Amino acid sequence: MKQLLQLYDKYKSVIAYLFFGGLTTLVNLVVFFVTASLWHWNYQIGTAVAWFVSVLFAYLTNRVWVFHSHFTTFGALWREIITFFSVRAATLIMDEGIMWIGVSLLSQNEMLTKLVDQVIVVVANYFFSKWFVFRKTKAASSMND
Repeated sequence: MKQLLQLYDKYKSVIAYLFFGGLTTLVNLVVFFVTASLWHWNYQIGTAVAWFVSVLFAYLTNRVWVFHSHFTTFGALWREIITFFSVRAATLIMDEGIMWIGVSLLSQNEMLTKLVDQVIVVVANYFFSKWFVFRKTKAASSMND
């Protein structure tokens, strides 16, 4: 049991990220379903709204439960939000590129390509968030000591 707890402690941010990543995917699908199917909005608008709502959900959950981010000023919070959305926009471009390569260039099955694509994008989002958005600064590290 002790080894299990040590493993959990070691990987708890990854476990939390995967859990909230799953919820983020669910938020995206539900918002898209509501906008496109129930409200009959254009699917491109529904996709954009679903992306925004799910990225906002991801930011809030990642900030609090995955990376335990603490800011000291409104400016620091604003920079963190802008960086998070910018990084997610970058992986949106990655997402589109992988789909184009897989489906259009390599003539692969759309769903199989999307599955592979989502694994790559989720991993990229985790590392980009860890390295660029919720990174620990030396000042923040010394404040926590």
